[in-house]
Amino acid sequence: MTVAKVYLIGAGPGDPELITVKGRRILERADAILYDHLAPDALLALAPAPAERLYVGKKKSAHAFSQEEICGMLIDRARRGLTVARLKGGDPFLFGRGGEEAEALAAAGIPFEVVPGVTTPLGLAAYSGVPLTHREHTSAVTFVTGHAVNAIDWNKLGQAETLVIFMGLTTFSEIARALIASGRAADTPAMAVRWATRPDQETVTGTLATLPELIAARGMKPPATIVVGEVVRLREKLNWYESLPLFGQRIVVTRAREQADALAARLEALGAHAIELPTIEIRPAADPAPLDHAIANLASYDWLIFTSATGVRCFVERLDRSVFDWRSLRARICAIGPATRAAIEALHLKVNLMGVEYVAEGLVAAFADFDLAGKKILLPRAAVARDLVPVELTRRGAQVDVVEAYRTVMPDDAPARAAEVFAHKPDWITFTSSSTVQNFVAAAGAGALEGVKVASIGPVTSKTASDLGIQVTAEATKFTVDGLVEAILRTR
Repeated sequence: MTVAKVYLIGAGPGDPELITVKGRRILERADAILYDHLAPDALLALAPAPAERLYVGKKKSAHAFSQEEICGMLIDRARRGLTVARLKGGDPFLFGRGGEEAEALAAAGIPFEVVPGVTTPLGLAAYSGVPLTHREHTSAVTFVTGHAVNAIDWNKLGQAETLVIFMGLTTFSEIARALIASGRAADTPAMAVRWATRPDQETVTGTLATLPELIAARGMKPPATIVVGEVVRLREKLNWYESLPLFGQRIVVTRAREQADALAARLEALGAHAIELPTIEIRPAADPAPLDHAIANLASYDWLIFTSATGVRCFVERLDRSVFDWRSLRARICAIGPATRAAIEALHLKVNLMGVEYVAEGLVAAFADFDLAGKKILLPRAAVARDLVPVELTRRGAQVDVVEAYRTVMPDDAPARAAEVFAHKPDWITFTSSSTVQNFVAAAGAGALEGVKVASIGPVTSKTASDLGIQVTAEATKFTVDGLVEAILRTR
């Protein structure tokens, strides 16, 4: 019987990018993931599609499985030859019960490996601007769990320079009283942080005496971690994360799944919570024959025009399927904008022409100084697109062959996903094309955007939105993803 290995992996404190490189690599080849309540969904998506994903988390008074059952499931899957990832919030060996699971695996003779994670206090410290150690304030840190107050000797811990309390939110009133009774000053700075390192991070600061009431007044709920000590005073100077310009803003990204990462990453770098709601799905051309015919005659064209990075990708996919390659190309290449240009240059091809404005009008204007009479132009693009470019270039004497390189459709799950996302109104929604607007309205209706700010990538998209009864809050002046983000920043 083949026995695979079990990996006890620390998922980190909440931000999925804080997982270790090793942890990510193991998840990408796992056969099964058993994950906790605090493991980010984005990490589950790293595993291969067929991999089993099983929730075994524990919340207060709500345990999906007992610890004994979890250990049994790990052992069973390993004995079946599966590579098992046990994904745990924070670090497996710091209040993560990883030691118990490692003991069970060792007793059963199952090979295992522990992959450390960024434990919550370290993530919390970094993202709240409170260093747990500081030469002028403290040289010692104590970690303690607070769910069983009477099991801890607070007289011993009361004078700890920096005290980090896990799972102590609901019992902090008792803990604070015990610490003060043990001699800790009532005005010692203290703070509670919920969902540390995430865009919805919530921080309450006070003193040992006032923090319990502040927590109650805020209605703060677990999971949260508490820090007591003089280092909390440094938050006023070092709180970089919650000072980001889009911190806490929930911003919906409607681009296709394969395109959403670029915009989502820019928004998240500014502190936003980017929520992916793809309203378009890119599919191959309904009939690839016209594109294949154009590729077979590639040598006959004087110009090759691309109006999107997706058009470049889909053109290359059909070229690779053919018996031809780039050696057939004698045409000069035109790109509508910088993203398209980058996609072309990634193929080690030179772009000869690009418009000043990254829309169809800008592309037409770029050809103003060229004699197009009798020239053959190939334009591989989406099935549904504006006809301005072929019409204007034809008017100037060119023969323009427009071929379908791909088509966009609304994803089947768009209506259900929209209902899920808009159950709690976001702050913003972004539209990067007319299709994203049209499909969103088809999936959720324009009324869903009441009270939501709308960002558009440019005037064409804005007009489509207006025609559908949607008021645009911010419009990019540069018709790119970066321009869209800049428009949000100007209008926030």
